[in-house]
Amino acid sequence: MRTPAPDRPALTDRSALLRQRDRAIRQGFVDVLHRLAADEIQDRLSDINRRFTAPAVVTGFPALWSEFFPDARIVPDDPVLDLEPGAHDLVIHAMALHWAEDPVGQIVQSARALREDGLFIAVCFGGQTLHELRAALAQAESEVTGGLSPRILPMGEIRDIGQLLHRAGLALPVADLVAQKASYRDVIHLAHDLRAMGEGNAMAARLRQPTRRDIFARASAIMAAHHADRDDPSRIAATFDLVFLTGWAPSDTQQKPLRPGSATTRLEDALKELRTKKT
Repeated sequence: MRTPAPDRPALTDRSALLRQRDRAIRQGFVDVLHRLAADEIQDRLSDINRRFTAPAVVTGFPALWSEFFPDARIVPDDPVLDLEPGAHDLVIHAMALHWAEDPVGQIVQSARALREDGLFIAVCFGGQTLHELRAALAQAESEVTGGLSPRILPMGEIRDIGQLLHRAGLALPVADLVAQKASYRDVIHLAHDLRAMGEGNAMAARLRQPTRRDIFARASAIMAAHHADRDDPSRIAATFDLVFLTGWAPSDTQQKPLRPGSATTRLEDALKELRTKKT
């Protein structure tokens, strides 16, 4: 959620986004990236020496994520989250933050719902997600019609997304990325898959008429020329970057970084000691 300034239009058409998600669920949801995200989160939780007893999951796909976390309270990714302050020791924001008008607000609300030393984890699309399709569609539309329309949601870079944890007041912030490549017959095949993920174009400034097929055909040719699947050059490749954010509700029991200049050992001496041990 990026709360629009008075002179700036909204990025997301929320009604269209909800319709797309509902249609995807009804017509055969493609959930492979959600399952990958959930597996990653479960692996990360298993590495933490902690049993979470009051988890919550914020998501636009409640049935699926309740399957992954059956003991969690599932809440929709509405602009105002249905979370009570201090009610949870774990809040997971699952595959929805990239559509938020105000992502900082979503993280702040999640952080307020945490107990002291509670854990926040988010996963969303970001980085280089669909960069191949973005460039191909832009070039194709420019060549065919002479215009340019918003077609692919802007994706935050991992450094920028990671800074949201600081702004939300979370401690020990970590941001990392898991990259996936997917293979498709052509751009129309990829577009069908995006709709089946509930990830079609729901931007507020999108065109309100169907895209001409010659634009898709030209975009497919561009992707085939520049982004062919390495294993099968007759197909095209698309990138999906899953960005993971982790932060903790502040607590006096957590480790604190040392103040600058407070080190008692010089780096040069530490390196000498390390070399001596190796020899």
